[in-house]
Amino acid sequence: MKKLLVVFLSIFAVIVSGCSLNAPGGESSSGSQGSQDSEGIKIGLSMSTLNNPWFVTLKDSVVDTAEKNSGTVEVVDAQNDSAKQTNDIEDLLQKEIDVLLINPTDSAAISPAVQSANSAGIPVITIDRSVDEGDVEALIVSDNVKGGEEAAKYLVETLGEGAKIAELEGIAGASATRDRGEGFHSIADSQLEVVAKQAADFDRTKALTVTENILQANPDIQGIFAQNDEMALGALQAVQASGKDIVIIGFDGSEDAFKAIEAGDLQATIAQQPVEMGQIAVESAIDGIDGKTIEKEVIIPTKLTTKE
Repeated sequence: MKKLLVVFLSIFAVIVSGCSLNAPGGESSSGSQGSQDSEGIKIGLSMSTLNNPWFVTLKDSVVDTAEKNSGTVEVVDAQNDSAKQTNDIEDLLQKEIDVLLINPTDSAAISPAVQSANSAGIPVITIDRSVDEGDVEALIVSDNVKGGEEAAKYLVETLGEGAKIAELEGIAGASATRDRGEGFHSIADSQLEVVAKQAADFDRTKALTVTENILQANPDIQGIFAQNDEMALGALQAVQASGKDIVIIGFDGSEDAFKAIEAGDLQATIAQQPVEMGQIAVESAIDGIDGKTIEKEVIIPTKLTTKE
């Protein structure tokens, strides 16, 4: 049995513009002119959910990197609730944090919270997903559009053009949902037949139910693209219960997905690099607090991972 293809491409960065983590008007987040010493940096980290192992890995990377640099992290879990995430961030802003890292649940709904941080002079870095409004110093994100394209290409190569496909979408307001869908449909709309498309909110249990319903309505489906691995694993449960032979590809590169691929149950995933994302986010925060110019947008490559 061959090992999974988990050797990732080197990280590359797309520089939109340079910035340092200073408040508007050239002041640092402490309100004083010039750079601020990052020693003992206090980071506020708002996660969209910690019910997904992939996000736990991302969180652990942020915490580990901060601790290696003598920093601390205050972590809050939005549990995929946009209102809770907004309240969590408002609480973090009261705890004298030096920088705010956000993994948004909903890119639009989180905008007021980002603007509150802006008003408080707290620099913001977003991870994995963008925000629609507000001043963000840096975005650390996977190449979700390219990953969606790769998922569609894999289904075309595996099943042939015109194959009947279902798509499981993530949370409607998340930038990852939009970008992965955009990339997928740039190929699928002309080379595949997408007969069903439904949101399962990046959730394994919801994906199980949604897939059961899709299979009942479309018994001739040949493949499924799930916009994250949790949904892919939920879809897998439904497919196994149905006894059908359906190709499933997920997105994330979670440990559970790798195990399912190794076992021959799940065919593929578009793997991200959560450890690198967390490291780069913290390093960017430290550099910015120290007055160094940081990259406005860092796009990290994804990797198609199969059993072969």
